[in-house]
Amino acid sequence: MIAMTDESPESTKLPRRFRLTVAYDGRPWTGWQSQVGGDTVQDQLLAALQTIHPEITTVQGSGRTDAGVSAIGQVAHFDVSADASLDAGAWLRALNTRLPTSIRIMGSAEVTPDFHARFSARAKTYRYRLWTGPVLPPLEAGVAWHVPRLGDRVTLSEALNAFVGRHDFRAFSANRGDGKDADRDTERELFEISTQEGDDWLEITYTGNGFLYKMVRFLTGSAVRAAQGKLEVSGINALLKGVSGSEKAPYCAPADGLMLIEVLYPESA
Repeated sequence: MIAMTDESPESTKLPRRFRLTVAYDGRPWTGWQSQVGGDTVQDQLLAALQTIHPEITTVQGSGRTDAGVSAIGQVAHFDVSADASLDAGAWLRALNTRLPTSIRIMGSAEVTPDFHARFSARAKTYRYRLWTGPVLPPLEAGVAWHVPRLGDRVTLSEALNAFVGRHDFRAFSANRGDGKDADRDTERELFEISTQEGDDWLEITYTGNGFLYKMVRFLTGSAVRAAQGKLEVSGINALLKGVSGSEKAPYCAPADGLMLIEVLYPESA
């Protein structure tokens, strides 16, 4: 006798997975990561998804961005039942009618179930913008760090070059206070750091295989203070080598000016 089962072919289908490219102005929000108050980008995105399909319980991002930090290339994914009818384009349109104007879905694609916004990522690119003119224009407020006396550009380059490569960046990250700081893996590799400068602004772009909590802000703050003669490049190298033990870099740039530009994945992802 053949055993009968209640499962139909439809019920055994894998859920559909969609990948989203998310842009947001970080100033109104307390970061990406979900919090009790619901005033984060992840919370807003999940709420919008659930107005379309209440069965959706999670949306996974490529990683956290801090309060005030913006993005044009954050990546997230979510799962929905196999019988859900919306295609990628429909999800993009439906979500953008439900999200606050400071959050927008810039791209949507259906992906294979093994894609993961966080664990499939191979590299990220962040950009930090500084306004170096004597007066900060109103439209630059909150999106650039005002540094009217930036200092020596050669020293700035030397400091930034010290960060390129594989290092232990523990001294250039903030503790999360979650009980895991002492055991956290703080080794990362920065593949490239480049700068672009105009008459009154300078942008620093970092690409690496991962970034620690407030790491880009510590790198930027340290490089700027070195350019201003307030920190020796040799001191930066000492912190990278752990010579100072548990000491942290003394300068952390503000969230103003920091933006997640792109999350990089293997071509097959």
